[in-house]
Amino acid sequence: MKLASFSTADGGGYGCVVGDGIVTLSTAFGDRAPTLRDLLAGGLLGEAAALAKASTPDLALSDVAFEPVIPNPDKIICVGLNYRDHVAETGRTVTDKPALFARYAGSQIGHLAPLVKPRASDEFDYEGELAVIIGRGGRHIAPHAALAHVAGYACYNEGSIRDWQRHTSQFLSGKTFAGTGAFGPWMVTSDEIADPSKLKLETRINGQVVQHTTTDLLITDIPHLIAYISTILPLVPGDVIVSGTPGGVGAKRNPPLWMRPGDVAEVEISGIGVLRNPVVAEAM
Repeated sequence: MKLASFSTADGGGYGCVVGDGIVTLSTAFGDRAPTLRDLLAGGLLGEAAALAKASTPDLALSDVAFEPVIPNPDKIICVGLNYRDHVAETGRTVTDKPALFARYAGSQIGHLAPLVKPRASDEFDYEGELAVIIGRGGRHIAPHAALAHVAGYACYNEGSIRDWQRHTSQFLSGKTFAGTGAFGPWMVTSDEIADPSKLKLETRINGQVVQHTTTDLLITDIPHLIAYISTILPLVPGDVIVSGTPGGVGAKRNPPLWMRPGDVAEVEISGIGVLRNPVVAEAM
């Protein structure tokens, strides 16, 4: 099942993507689950799947504006340096534990919405990544049980402002500029992706492949990321873990390849789909 958050001229909601349309679920669930995060928190995925199967689309995809899959997560935890080729291109060394940092929900956009190159920098980089959406919360989750806590998976372009990222040893300032993180196009539920280590990830700029990997190459895999993060603080439904980018980032190319206004960035993950976003300049 593909679940997406969206807005229309009449308001916002979420639903199940079926072909070229959407079965609106937020209306059906009403106050029980006004957002997709609430649907996950209520353990209503099974009921949603049954409802979507028995319904026909009431909106065309062309009639909606996609929002980030989870517009209102409690937290977004990003993982740095989680592919060996990316570690190598940055000149760093592999660490025993994952490098974590946070993103803010306000920095995200949805599928087809414009990525915003900030006027404060010309070093706007791409990072294609697999996003993990938590469906069942917990603390001290064991690796062998971790995938049972996953609601589904999505694509993520974790746009980075590299010169601001280098201002200090902390990544946050370059990682959460407004409109620089794309999250979508939708969440594919975990029953359709039994093993997240068997996916192919590709990032393209204007159709040119700039990153290509398979998720079995993650240094810290998804179960161990969930276990590690849930030891720090409880995970709750709707939380997002952005699992890391492979080698090929623009900053490490010669010459560097930055995203510019007029470019189109795509992140494609097998079994999920293509997250596509044009790039625009920040309004003056």
